[in-house]
Amino acid sequence: MPRSNRRRRVAYVTGTRAEFGLMCSTLRAIQRHPKLELQLVVTGMHLSRAHGRTVDGIRKAGWAIDATVPWKGNVAEATGATTRDLSKAFAKLDPDIVLVCGDRVEPFAAATAAHLDGLVVAHVHGGDRAQGQVDDTLRHVITKLAHLHFPATTASAERIFQLGEDRFRIHRVGTPGLDEIEQFRGSTFADWPSRQFALVLLHPDSADERQQRRQAEMVLPALRAEGVEQFLIVASNNDPGWRGIMAAWESAKHLPAPVRKDLPRDDFLRAMAAAAFLIGNSSSGIIEAASLRTPVINVGDRQKGRERSANVVDVPWTTAALRQAIRNAWNNGRPRIFTGRNVYGGGAAGEKIAATLGKVPLNDRLRQKLIRY
Repeated sequence: MPRSNRRRRVAYVTGTRAEFGLMCSTLRAIQRHPKLELQLVVTGMHLSRAHGRTVDGIRKAGWAIDATVPWKGNVAEATGATTRDLSKAFAKLDPDIVLVCGDRVEPFAAATAAHLDGLVVAHVHGGDRAQGQVDDTLRHVITKLAHLHFPATTASAERIFQLGEDRFRIHRVGTPGLDEIEQFRGSTFADWPSRQFALVLLHPDSADERQQRRQAEMVLPALRAEGVEQFLIVASNNDPGWRGIMAAWESAKHLPAPVRKDLPRDDFLRAMAAAAFLIGNSSSGIIEAASLRTPVINVGDRQKGRERSANVVDVPWTTAALRQAIRNAWNNGRPRIFTGRNVYGGGAAGEKIAATLGKVPLNDRLRQKLIRY
């Protein structure tokens, strides 16, 4: 069918449970839009059994998957091979727009393949700052490959402009991760006592597995030393160094519950809403936790430079700093609820993204990029 006679096809490329969950409201908005057709391409950590093989959960939730692209080998090797295979997938799916989110290697591979194939690239959560391992670099590289930008905050939108992008390309929408989050505020989680357990979610901030194990092994003793005996651990993502973190969890004694390789988005939000606090270095603590009124102990440099709300306390990797932060958050078993404002805003970001994707002219002005200065 000629492109002019069909709905506009938007291929969303997803690589992790966290980013897929954050984008669900956008994907549903695309499905509802009368002029858009959603295509879902799954790759990366979703296909890893060691990380819960979350592709199965995507299907179980009722999502139709249009293509799966393997992710194998070390980071550079996998990125190259996946870029090639995504190009092949795009050739079969024939999308009009390729949509990506965030700063990881999977959206980088997708944006590279789509841009070089002459497709329009749309990027959500560009312009943020977060040190990660290579996160900050990849996020801004994706910005230069993208034709449409959907930043979450005013500061991020201005940073994209400073990178030389035209104003007409930049649409500040807030973060899709907050679109439906208020329904989870005050939730309970399974049989866990509300505000009487900690949620532990730690990702690698270095590829050094021994260092990552040493750091992870500091967390549980610090919790127990401050009287926090109940805690739920969610496994890390697959960034280099993840095996060190998992080795620490696997060797831990007397865990109150098994390590969860995966928590579906709704269950994770319920757990975060019910927890006394979140400890680790997940972006969910930076972006979503404030809307759930959950305090966050953010450890180390992975989220360095990122905008954050007043519910977040940043601490270095020392036992003394960890224990002090836990002591303050736990407050002798009477944890305080955050009542301030989330700097990432919230409300209808997914609808705004879908509306823009449905109406923006896909012409040479959009496709042909020239740095602004």
